[in-house]
Amino acid sequence: MVNFPPSGRTAVLVPAAGRGERLGPGMPKALRPLGGIPMLVHAVRALAASHTVDIVVVAAPEDSAERVASMLAEQSFQAEVVVVTGGETRQDSVARALLTLPDDVDVVLVHDAARPLVPEQLVTSVVAAVRSGIEAVVPGLPVVDTIKRIDGAADVECTVDRGPLRAIQTPQGFQRLVLQRAHASADLDDSSATDDAGLVERLGVRVHVIPGHEEAFKVTRPFDVVMAEAVLARRRAAGAV
Repeated sequence: MVNFPPSGRTAVLVPAAGRGERLGPGMPKALRPLGGIPMLVHAVRALAASHTVDIVVVAAPEDSAERVASMLAEQSFQAEVVVVTGGETRQDSVARALLTLPDDVDVVLVHDAARPLVPEQLVTSVVAAVRSGIEAVVPGLPVVDTIKRIDGAADVECTVDRGPLRAIQTPQGFQRLVLQRAHASADLDDSSATDDAGLVERLGVRVHVIPGHEEAFKVTRPFDVVMAEAVLARRRAAGAV
């Protein structure tokens, strides 16, 4: 474990270069509107609202980077926001964003732009866990569905015990040196690691799970948009937006 200096800062990397085909054709997923505002703006606003976050680095699609930078520059955030050009894959986008960080950043979070309604308190909790000396932290929720493993013929092999299972969310938090090591040792063509914690696990580093939040869900399908709009409407009615 590492004792962080008081002057160390926290950055959040937001890979937002994906096209999001499952949402249908059109603009990049992160730029699609939610309540009339691009999902990316919602996500950056939520991240920057945490007093523990100093810098948010957005990895945007190459053909939309200038547009994204202009769009975010029109907003008022409580943290510094930087836009860089993302890569072909999520992993490549995170690696590129990681290279741009100032030397005094010692805690790095990675957050999906497609989780636009992540609560501020979840962001703060992840940062606090890493600041306490844990090398890698992810939020997760208990799995509520029955899980069955099937074979190649789609026949059930067994029912999996869901008790120890967790559905992992973002932001995921890391000591900077740990995340840098994970990306330096990763194969850019390997898609078997679906999140940054997966890359870190390959180093033999233990990843700690803290409670996630139901509103930090990922907007992937059209139905998820309906759910997100409902959450946003409830927040606006309560004066929380």
